[in-house]
Amino acid sequence: MATIFSGMQPTGGLHLGNYLGALRQWVKLLNSGEHKGIFCVVDAHALTIDYEPKELLARTRETAMVYMAAGIDPERALIFVQSDVKEHFELQWYLSCVAHVGELTRMTQFKEKSEQHESVKAGLLTYPILMAADILLYKATLVPVGADQVQHLEFARDTARHFNHRYRADVFPEPKPHPLTLRIKGLDGQAKMSKSRGNTISLLDPPKTVKKKIGGAFTDPARVTRDIPGTPEICNIYTMHTAVSPPDKVTYVAEGCRTAGIGCGDCKAILLESLEVELVPIRQKAEVLAREPARIDAVLQDGAAEARKIASATMREVREVMGFNADTMGAPPGPVQAGSQASPRPGSAPIPPDARGAS
Repeated sequence: MATIFSGMQPTGGLHLGNYLGALRQWVKLLNSGEHKGIFCVVDAHALTIDYEPKELLARTRETAMVYMAAGIDPERALIFVQSDVKEHFELQWYLSCVAHVGELTRMTQFKEKSEQHESVKAGLLTYPILMAADILLYKATLVPVGADQVQHLEFARDTARHFNHRYRADVFPEPKPHPLTLRIKGLDGQAKMSKSRGNTISLLDPPKTVKKKIGGAFTDPARVTRDIPGTPEICNIYTMHTAVSPPDKVTYVAEGCRTAGIGCGDCKAILLESLEVELVPIRQKAEVLAREPARIDAVLQDGAAEARKIASATMREVREVMGFNADTMGAPPGPVQAGSQASPRPGSAPIPPDARGAS
């Protein structure tokens, strides 16, 4: 079976673009029965942008909660937090010693973001190395990626080759991409849906909020009035229809747009109906999970424990081929003493109010 690895940052509520563009595809791959799933909340990656430390634990739990509410079954896949498995960062350093600076500076995301700031943090440059470590640590063979992450995955493949060649060992397989072709633009119709741009629909937004956001969303700029025909293929509302609406409704709104048979308001009203069918089950599951934070914590703890077993085996192999003492370095901790109890991972951090779904 192919091993899938993927993850999202806990930088705020996961949104419709995250779900339609990636999360829903993870669920489909997992439910096919042909893949083993490893899904991580990549909290360390979130450090490359400004964030509020007091909110990070709650946002981390919220992200895991949405994974589960959207259909990732912890009985069939690992769900854990990146920072709970220290081997990610150990492997990142080892890989940084075979990666090349030139490869990192050519990353499109690094160039774009560095042009926006006078001072660039080193973490932004080395971000792809940590992503490579995330993937290679579990010897993942299939990685669902959108177009904006293809270059980073190619870097991970190159890094696997560099490491295997440098140490004359076949340690890491080269992960293959599973293309995620659907790209949902933001409500402003400009760039992709992004939490930092504030142009998103949260998966946990109540119906009234979704209706308001869709009502103000950008459409075909040529349709200044209702009687002007439009081009559905350039309209983000139509793109959402192709993702969530039944085929007959997709055909109806496409023809109605081209012939001016329906207005943009009509198209948005139909989309709202389809979105509610998709989002209501997620909200309902999230509401239940939000009342059971200990359940989420247990899933993350169990997932991390299993992830550490895989990571430990990989790192033993890595250390051995690199010339380290594999028997002593990174030895697992001793057994927990009788009567002791591990504290819940996120402590007492509550789930933010906006993560509790519709009332």
